[in-house]
Amino acid sequence: MVLIKLIIDLVMTILMFVEMAYYITGNRVHENVGVTLFGLFIAHIILNRRWFSSLLRGKHNFRRILQIGLNFLFLAAMAVMMVSGILISRDLFPLIPVKNDMIFRQMHVQTAYWGFIIMAVHIGFSWGMILNSVRRMTGITGTSRIRTMGLRILAVLIVFYGVYASFEREIGSKLTIYNPFGSLSNDDTSIKFVIDYLSIMGIYISGTHYALKFIQKQGQRQRGTTKY
Repeated sequence: MVLIKLIIDLVMTILMFVEMAYYITGNRVHENVGVTLFGLFIAHIILNRRWFSSLLRGKHNFRRILQIGLNFLFLAAMAVMMVSGILISRDLFPLIPVKNDMIFRQMHVQTAYWGFIIMAVHIGFSWGMILNSVRRMTGITGTSRIRTMGLRILAVLIVFYGVYASFEREIGSKLTIYNPFGSLSNDDTSIKFVIDYLSIMGIYISGTHYALKFIQKQGQRQRGTTKY
């Protein structure tokens, strides 16, 4: 079951990248991938239905409250993005009459970018669990300072390039004002697009993961100090 969840999450992440590359893929691919993403999103919710049933049980510490709020924000962003996408569809749902579709286009684009960022933070919350699952599947059980240091250096490089790519791609303006899914410049390629957006995602995955580790260590230190 864990493997199935990881596969679905990985495919959803890949399809989200494809969706962001509107000017590379074209409208028909964009809409078909969107429908597939919607189906996988429903499957993701069904597979994680126990999470919803346990919302009111157990302790609600800072991390859990933050994660619950983040998950509901992601759910809302995906819902608005998909409904608005259906309303502005030109190929798969062209018979749905919509007036002032520019409003829905703005909603679709902005919630797509916000959904992309929230998805990265969502992955960051689960990054430790993902790494542990990968270690178990690959048989890596021991620790290695060299491997840990190498991964941290890689994370720093990804974050630095991600910041540069965020400015180059004008991510800030796309989150706050209407801006189409970018435009294909002469030096833009599919590989560069993937590298840029992977790095941008890396900012939020790494930032969330290490921020949570820092908060956890601070909590452990405070509990240790309280004992004495």
